[in-house]
Amino acid sequence: MAQHNDLGKEGEARAAAYLSKNGYTILEQNWTYNHKEIDLIATKDDYLIIAEIKTRSTEEWEHPQEAITNAKIRYLVDATEAYILMNDIDMEVRFDVVSVIPKGIDWKIEHIEEAFYPPLS
Repeated sequence: MAQHNDLGKEGEARAAAYLSKNGYTILEQNWTYNHKEIDLIATKDDYLIIAEIKTRSTEEWEHPQEAITNAKIRYLVDATEAYILMNDIDMEVRFDVVSVIPKGIDWKIEHIEEAFYPPLS
């Protein structure tokens, strides 16, 4: 496996552990529907949380959350709608971003709640 894939998997694991530690209930990781993937699905305080995990080896080029384009947002919204319908969920949805960057032997984790809103149709 390529080193960047290992970094991404480790970042996703760190993000899930961070959210769990902060009171989130993890429902799914890497949930896919029609070739669309949601990195992490969780609940907290009557919200369904759709979390995009962005792991980078450094902050020098761009912050990981800046990599989320309008096309990616539409993709996540489509996948989220499918998940809600398939699981008969009646909760408010919140889209978060978790930025994960290794810092020596530690990890810098930044959780951005309500990082974006779904576009109006």
